[in-house]
Amino acid sequence: MPTPHLVAVLALEPVVGFDMTIPPMVLGSAVDDAGHPLYEVHVCGAHPRGIATTTGFTIVPECGPELLARADTVIVPGTRISGPRTQGVLPPELAPVLAMIRPDARIVSICTGAFVLGAAGLLDGRRATTHWQFAEMFRSLYPAVLLDENLLFVEDGNVWTAAGLASGIDLCLHLIRTDHGSAAANRVARYCVVPPWREGGQSQFIEQPIPEPGAEGTAPTRMWALHHLDRELDLNSLAAHACMSVRTFTRRFKAETGMAPGAWVLQQRLRHARHLLETTRLAIDEVARAAGMGTAASLRHHMRSELGVPPLAYRKTFREDWKRDQWEKA
Repeated sequence: MPTPHLVAVLALEPVVGFDMTIPPMVLGSAVDDAGHPLYEVHVCGAHPRGIATTTGFTIVPECGPELLARADTVIVPGTRISGPRTQGVLPPELAPVLAMIRPDARIVSICTGAFVLGAAGLLDGRRATTHWQFAEMFRSLYPAVLLDENLLFVEDGNVWTAAGLASGIDLCLHLIRTDHGSAAANRVARYCVVPPWREGGQSQFIEQPIPEPGAEGTAPTRMWALHHLDRELDLNSLAAHACMSVRTFTRRFKAETGMAPGAWVLQQRLRHARHLLETTRLAIDEVARAAGMGTAASLRHHMRSELGVPPLAYRKTFREDWKRDQWEKA
């Protein structure tokens, strides 16, 4: 049985209770095909006493800071700790705690946990995100960080950041997907009754307007499009399916999804292409046609642009049986 990936959730007082419970729930639910746990998740504190949360209860962590020296991944949930949140500095007692983290460990923040990483200098020169409501304060305290509060989560090398609350779930699912493939992540998403994948580049929908009351939505057309991704899905055909003018359809579509129709269609095509690359042995040009991308060259272009990797490299990463297939062909 493989050794589970060790995850330390560092709760810093006062910790955001919801954020703190996400990694144990999501990562702790991940199992392989035989039912073996893929992650061993523990909540730890910087000190042995109880830790107050922002939501009316106190927790006593099961581990102390010594866990950080062994953890493969360290996750810092949202917190209202004063130094990083208001002055841009670490409390004197916290610096040696963070110094215990292994140099090769993956470091993750959820919501305002990014302020702690910023105060520790771990985000300098890196792309990162945090909750949009605190973006202005974050920039004033940590100007060396390349902050983009429009993103749900950001991966920059071994440092990953999530915008907050529900996006912490998105990031944990993305961790599973990256470490173990989409099948494992999808199992956890079904168990948690959440979408298995929301793009890291999807907007946080800051102050997103609510669609007009009584207006017929674009959801039926979106569902239709998902079942016909191999077809031409231009704006005119989508609007015609919804029985709307192009102008009305575009306005309502963006109000409901936060995206323009063309960008949404491309996102779904890439998502479907990834699914086919992970779960089938279709040739790259067949994947491109099935996902509505036209040609293998077009699929390569869009995957490099959006994901940073070409289709074959993506398949090597997420198809566990890819190497076996190569040996069988040899």
